[in-house]
Amino acid sequence: MTDMIFREAVRADLPAVISLLADDVLGKTRDFTEVDEAYERAFADISADPRNLLIVAEQGGDLVGCLQITYIPGLGRHGAERSLIEAVRVRSDRRGQGLGRELMTWAIDQARHRGCALVQLTTDKSRADAHRFYLGLGFVASHEGMKLPL
Repeated sequence: MTDMIFREAVRADLPAVISLLADDVLGKTRDFTEVDEAYERAFADISADPRNLLIVAEQGGDLVGCLQITYIPGLGRHGAERSLIEAVRVRSDRRGQGLGRELMTWAIDQARHRGCALVQLTTDKSRADAHRFYLGLGFVASHEGMKLPL
C-alpha cells in the first residue's frame, strides 16, 4: 500500500473517526456515529496532550483506519516510557488487505524511534481474530487485563 499516509488527526477527521469506532461489532454497542459534545471534548483533550496522538490512515483521500497512541512515563523498567495503543480500527470494507498490519507496524516504529521500552495494548477477550492479528505482529499475551466500568 504505497500511497498510504499516516498522520495526526485534525478536527475535520472526527466524524470519520467516530464512524470507524462504531463500525465494529463491539463499537456498535458503545459508540455513536454523530459528533456530540463528549466526542468534541475528548478530541480536544487528546489534541492538547503531547503524550497522546490520534492517528489516521488515509489512502486516496479516504480515511480508512485509525488508532490512538498514548506515551506513558513510568518508574518501572528503569524509568522507561511505554507506548499504549488503543482504538485500532480499519474500515470494514478494507479489512483483510494488510492495512491493519501496516498501521500497527508504523505505530510500533514510532514507539521504537521515541525510545519506548515496550508497546502494550488490550483487546477484548471476545475478539479472537484480533488476538491472532496481534500475536502475528509479535505481541505476547503476558498479562491478564482488568477493567472496572465507572
